[in-house]
Amino acid sequence: MEPRSQSPEIGAEISSFGDLSISHKVDPSKKSPAVSAESGGYPDYVYVHAAAIFFTIHVEKPVDRRLVRYGDQISFSVPEAKNEIAQHYAHELAFNALKYQDLLEDIMIDSCFYLSQSIPDDLTSLVVVMLYDFQDRKFLPRACPEEEEIEEVRDVEKCLLRYRTKLAAALARCRIKHNLLTIDYILPESVRKKQERASTLPLYAWVNTMKTSLEDVCCTLEKEGFSEVKSISQLGGLTFCLDPHCQDLLVFPPHLKADLYRTKLLTEYKLIIQDKSRSLAAHSVKALLTDDDDVIMANLTSGYTIAHMAALSTLSTGRVWVCGVSQAREELQEILSHMECKNVKLLPESFTDIEPTDPWLQKAKVILVMPQCSATGVSNPVEFILNDSGDAGLLQDLSQGSISEDKLNTLVRQQLQDLIHAVKFPKAQAVVYCTCSVHPEENEGVVRKALLFKPEGTKAQPYRLSPPVLPLCCMSEVDNARENYFRLGPCERANGCFIAVLTREDSSQTVTVKDVLARAAAKGLLEGIDTGKPAKKERRKAKASVLPSSSASASQARIAEFLSRERKTTSSSSSLLLPAKACTSSHALLRAGQRARTPKPTPSSLPAKKNGSKPPPAGRPPERRAHPPRARPEERASALKPVELVLPPVMFPGCGQSRSPLPLSFFRWKGTSGHSQTSLSPSSLSVSRHREALRSGVVLHPRPWL
Repeated sequence: MEPRSQSPEIGAEISSFGDLSISHKVDPSKKSPAVSAESGGYPDYVYVHAAAIFFTIHVEKPVDRRLVRYGDQISFSVPEAKNEIAQHYAHELAFNALKYQDLLEDIMIDSCFYLSQSIPDDLTSLVVVMLYDFQDRKFLPRACPEEEEIEEVRDVEKCLLRYRTKLAAALARCRIKHNLLTIDYILPESVRKKQERASTLPLYAWVNTMKTSLEDVCCTLEKEGFSEVKSISQLGGLTFCLDPHCQDLLVFPPHLKADLYRTKLLTEYKLIIQDKSRSLAAHSVKALLTDDDDVIMANLTSGYTIAHMAALSTLSTGRVWVCGVSQAREELQEILSHMECKNVKLLPESFTDIEPTDPWLQKAKVILVMPQCSATGVSNPVEFILNDSGDAGLLQDLSQGSISEDKLNTLVRQQLQDLIHAVKFPKAQAVVYCTCSVHPEENEGVVRKALLFKPEGTKAQPYRLSPPVLPLCCMSEVDNARENYFRLGPCERANGCFIAVLTREDSSQTVTVKDVLARAAAKGLLEGIDTGKPAKKERRKAKASVLPSSSASASQARIAEFLSRERKTTSSSSSLLLPAKACTSSHALLRAGQRARTPKPTPSSLPAKKNGSKPPPAGRPPERRAHPPRARPEERASALKPVELVLPPVMFPGCGQSRSPLPLSFFRWKGTSGHSQTSLSPSSLSVSRHREALRSGVVLHPRPWL
């Protein structure tokens, strides 16, 4: 346990029961919904439910220090929570009693309440939770609601009312003894800071795109009096804004939960309140999906997280496989049915019991691993555990500000086991690992150990760390991105979160053009363009003269032609290097290239001149012979033909001012169009051949070395 922090000096004497409250009297809009000072108490079944939770998570002290006994089991019946609000109240009340367990036990002993009242040990947990609520109401009687009465609750309440003066005096002596302005300062500093952050933590809610759209939700909010602002720092009153990391996530001030329920967006499952870390994990998976990829959720989380993953996967035809759904299957199916999730498949086996070669999971390309973690980065642990099906046993460690080493090692072993099993799936191409912990042992430590594991008997490429796929908004996120991690520290705007993305070490040859186009289409970069590739035989039968009329068809034809050219080897045509400044114009280079691509004409193949042909009039250039249209690459004949390239002669200056060329000699390149090998051999040509070359348009530079 962390040392208790000292508070400022008390400037005035305690004069009334109202000054004996554990917490400051704060603005009700920032107060936790579980605090009952404004409501005057809870129904009886909430106290019973909270006592049952406290009994399972309370700290059992050693025998030599045990002054208050809680018994071996509770004897009273525990009713089920009637709704989510009552369940939240019960957990919050139990967690607050757990944080102040030592203080409440001291009050019971110092006031002689525990020794004088004949209360059975199995009711001690009920006394503790009701005593916490009693002092929080400033030791005032409860406004009993018209609910079903529970005998045990009414008996304990009567005893507390009889001893309320002595209980208040014991609390005052405790505050004077520890020199505390408020009893909050008796908590460890880390717990107190989390408690302060939880009161200002915004509400995050994602839009269920299977039932509505982001535009419709924003319009509904504006009709209800909400207004949209640009950033979280501008939130206040009836306002909301878009989250900078997730496109379907809205952010609200912390006190607007009741107002959101009045819009019916929450009751109709169109808007889901959930911690931001769950949305970050789902969007990290979405960025790695293509058209028909399946997703495996290795760990059973809340139905809201499963539904969010299913909503993001509706952009493709893939399915979401959820492992470990052995209990509460009907309840989970009911939630998914209300949210209209139709692409979710529930598996009763745990993730580690499923074979990586299971034929049902061979289409799964991404695995989401969200194991049980210490949740030390969460400021409001009760809300997190309720919304994400967490372990209530973690509340015991979180109430003390630290987690025991034995429990941390147990969590790390299970996390490493899940992540290692995920990398064994041969068809999977990526693994997303997410926790809400601040301990490096649960984050980087687990990832590094998993990367060292090499599956046996598989030819799949090993995994490597990939940079974050989420947009970065601040310098701290950029620094984490340099380590290929996405990390959010706990602050007043969000809970802590850690995400690591592992991808296969694929070589450039294995990444096909189809995969690149599919991912571009999934991100909306190819809107209106069909990336479907025609068959090979159909491409050969296509005529070069037929062109599509519409712009969309033209774009498709250009994409198909580009893919066809990229698959063929062009090194033979690109490896040919002409001498520098051998030609003085680009037209000469073009004609030289055309001559290299066509066979050398023979005298017999040249057309005879027609009799009576008139020469072209003066001032008009001679008409060029029309060449047949060049065939496209896919229409060329497969047979290899020899080609010959004739380069101009090299001229050197003579002695004095007279310049005489060397014997006319050309360098001839011989080879085939299908090979890149060349051979240069000088051969003597006749003067007529040289003049013919000059007439063809090749200009000989007198100083080729310049």
